Amino acid sequence: MFISCLGAMVCSSSAQMVSTPQGSWNPTPLYTKNPEAFSGLSGPGHPVVGDGYGGYRTGKDGTMYKGLDPAKPGWLDLGDRAKGTAVKNGLLPPLRPIWELHLRDTTICLGGDGNYYMTGSTGDNIWDRVDGVELWRSKDLQNWDYLGLVWSMSKDATWQKKYRYIWAPEIVYLKKLNTYCIALGWGPGGPTGILKSISGKPEGPYVNPLAGDAVATNNRIDAAMFEDDDGTVYFTDGSGATIRKMKPDLSGFEGDAIQVTYSDGSHANGGPGHEGASLFKANGKYYIGAASTVDGRYSSVDAMADKIEGPYRGYEEAVPCGAGGNFFQDKDGNWWCTYFGNDDQSPWREKPGIVKIEFDDKGLIHVAKTQPDFVLIESARNGHSPWSAGYKAPEPAASPPAPVATTPTSPPAP
Repeated sequence: MFISCLGAMVCSSSAQMVSTPQGSWNPTPLYTKNPEAFSGLSGPGHPVVGDGYGGYRTGKDGTMYKGLDPAKPGWLDLGDRAKGTAVKNGLLPPLRPIWELHLRDTTICLGGDGNYYMTGSTGDNIWDRVDGVELWRSKDLQNWDYLGLVWSMSKDATWQKKYRYIWAPEIVYLKKLNTYCIALGWGPGGPTGILKSISGKPEGPYVNPLAGDAVATNNRIDAAMFEDDDGTVYFTDGSGATIRKMKPDLSGFEGDAIQVTYSDGSHANGGPGHEGASLFKANGKYYIGAASTVDGRYSSVDAMADKIEGPYRGYEEAVPCGAGGNFFQDKDGNWWCTYFGNDDQSPWREKPGIVKIEFDDKGLIHVAKTQPDFVLIESARNGHSPWSAGYKAPEPAASPPAPVATTPTSPPAP
């Protein structure tokens, strides 16, 4: 999630709160110039045509757009806000969105049924209004079926109705409980919370498992959940400065919060970034991550530890331009970072993507040197770029033969 002012979880105005009769929710967009054309849903989307470049940039100045699909009335021109310089400079592969869809804060998980599930911040402008949590399903990360709105602000919300949007929902599958949860936040200036599927299915229905219909944390954004090998569930949010152990039934937190610290001086104690917290475990190591601005890039920064309590070490820019989502493992054991494009160095803006990652012998995260073709633009596939399998570097040009030395002859005598 990108916030236009630091500490935006507390800087929003109470004048933006929704004032509606009990049981209703229908806020009028604040920043959209043609509210009659506004939608708080992103809808099904469709396969990407071409490279999928361009995209969206949403904010209090409205919705900017560039692409093959028609723009809505009042939308502004995206202009040169997706230059792709991170690709040109070799920091990222020539990525392509995995689906043509307006989706910020993309998160993906592998479900208990062998399908992948994707969600994120949706609608024409997340600062205006978001109607709920939308969900997509895929067998192969390439073709996505739309499951619709699985939790609705108008139908399912209770105290949440006083807010106008949902930001950065993350779906997780919890093996021990054999069900799905969604960690998310409401705004402006609202809390984070948790939704739990009471059917055990990703479609829900979802309810708040916290005792007394409580919030998780106040004045926070970007909630994330993680299940350890023993079934223990942990919660983090915001900058990733704290990690909370949850009760087995998810009704609340257990014990004091873990304060994230570092043993090697690679980062000051506290969250690794300023928002977009993530938490996962790979190869026996725990990784706490967040979003941070690195040389103008909205990048995923991470640190690792041998125990979830820390201390953490090896703070790094893990995935350039790759913040605001999550890390997940696929059916074949490969690891991925979700990607949605939130800075001018990205090749596109606010569309779902993924990039394969790998871990070095120290546990540090790197963008994998070889990517599957389906995440690359068409001209980079089939061995046509260094990032595609089967690529062979061109043979160096042969040096021209050295000139043959000759002995000059003396001119004839006069």
